[in-house]
Amino acid sequence: MLPEANAIFTIRDDEAFNAQALAVFRFQAAHIAIYRRYITYLGRNVSDVHHYTEIPFLPIEFFKTQSVIAEGQKPQITFTSSGTTGSVTSKHLVADPSIYEQSYNQAFQLFYGDPSEMAILALLPSYQEREGSSLIYMVNDLISQSRVPESGYFLSDHQALFQTLTTLKDRGIKTMLFGVTYALLDFIDAYPIDFPDLIVMETGGMKGRRRELIRTELHDLLRAGFGVPHVHSEYGMTELLSQAYAKQDGLFQTPPWMKVLMRDTNDPLTLLQNRQTGAINIIDLANTHSCAFIATQDLGKLHSDGRFEILGRFDHSDIRGCNLLVQ
Repeated sequence: MLPEANAIFTIRDDEAFNAQALAVFRFQAAHIAIYRRYITYLGRNVSDVHHYTEIPFLPIEFFKTQSVIAEGQKPQITFTSSGTTGSVTSKHLVADPSIYEQSYNQAFQLFYGDPSEMAILALLPSYQEREGSSLIYMVNDLISQSRVPESGYFLSDHQALFQTLTTLKDRGIKTMLFGVTYALLDFIDAYPIDFPDLIVMETGGMKGRRRELIRTELHDLLRAGFGVPHVHSEYGMTELLSQAYAKQDGLFQTPPWMKVLMRDTNDPLTLLQNRQTGAINIIDLANTHSCAFIATQDLGKLHSDGRFEILGRFDHSDIRGCNLLVQ
C-alpha cells in the first residue's frame, strides 16, 4: 500500500523517521521494478529489514538507464540532469509534483522563512538554457510567491542585477540570490558590491566555464565580491525531491524527512559509523513514487551534530549488482 505522502512532513524525531522510512521501503521494494530486482540480486529479504540503516541503497546510476517509478504510476513531469555532449543524463520520473512542491516549500520555510516576504533573485543561465531542471522549477515557484516586484531572473544581465541589488539594499529588503557558481564569479568580477545582509545561495557548477575551485577558495571570493559574512549553499540533485542547505562553512543540514549516511568506498554495502569520511547515501522520503534510498557518487563527511560536508565526487563506482542490472 502506498504510504501517505503528507505523513513524512510531520516527522519530528528519529523514531518517526524510522517508521516512515520502513513503510516507504516496503512499498518501493514491492512496486518499483528496478529496486525490487536490485534487492533480489543482493540476496536481501525485505522482512529482515527493521531499521533504516539496514535498507539497501540503489546506485544513482540507475536513474540514467532505468525507469525508476512505481508500477501503475505515470510521470507528470520529468526532471533531467545537465550533461556534457554525448553523455547519458539522469531522468527523474515524478508522478506527483505536489510532493516536490511541499518538500521544497516546507524546507525553505524551515531554513529561511516565508518566500513571500523576501526578494528572490536568480542568476542561473546554464539552468535556464535547458529544459527539465528541478532547480528552475523550484526557483520559479519561489519567485512567484514573492511579493517583492524586483524578484526574478537576470540571465546574463549583470548591470540590471547590480542595480536591483543596490535598490533592495537601500530599501532594507530581505534578499536571496540563487546563482550557479561561474555566473556568480562572473558577476562580482564586473560588479563587486557590499551587501552584508544578502543571502548568496551558491548552487554549484562551473560547467566548464572556469577552473574548478575548492570550496574555501570559492567562498572567500564570493564573500569579498558580495561583501557578505557567509556564503550559503544548496545541496540537491535531479534524483532527489528534497534539498539540504548550508548557511556557512559548507556544512549542510537536511530537513526532517531526509537523512545522510556514509558508506565505505571499498565495501559499498557497508555503512560507516562514528562520523567517518566516505561515500554519501541519501534517504529522501519525498521520493515516494521513485526510490527514496540512493547511493550517490559524492564523497563526504558526517559530523556529530548531523550536518555533513561534501568533499568531492568519484566516478565509475562498482556497486555489486549494478552492472548486472544495467546489462
